[in-house]
Amino acid sequence: MIIMVCVDDHNGMMFNKRRQSQDRVLRQHMLELTNGKKLWMNTYSRGQFSEEAASSIQVTEDGFQNIPSGEYCLIEDQDPAQYAENAEEVILFRWNRSYPADLYCTLDLSAWKLAQTEEFEGYSHEKITQERYVRY
Repeated sequence: MIIMVCVDDHNGMMFNKRRQSQDRVLRQHMLELTNGKKLWMNTYSRGQFSEEAASSIQVTEDGFQNIPSGEYCLIEDQDPAQYAENAEEVILFRWNRSYPADLYCTLDLSAWKLAQTEEFEGYSHEKITQERYVRY
């Protein structure tokens, strides 16, 4: 599976049981990255995507340990480190801002190689940085 995670400058993901931020350009970008494959997520994440995107989304409430190889999953309200052994890639979307956080991405990227970095302008964020990591 390919894990997608949004983080702030300190790898924060959520504060007070809510995502730190969201961006509609980023949501569209995620769907385009899947290149026709399903984007797996839980009900919490599904709430920010439009009904027009429904055919591209697969909702799971059983965690992300059984996502097929090559499929994408968006993890927002759990630490993705628990799924790292099943992942073949990790894509971090960096907000390039500091937000309050009480849930962090603790994924150890020392066993991963930064394969690609891309910056793009979001709707509410002037710069979002996408980092794609693959296993060494």
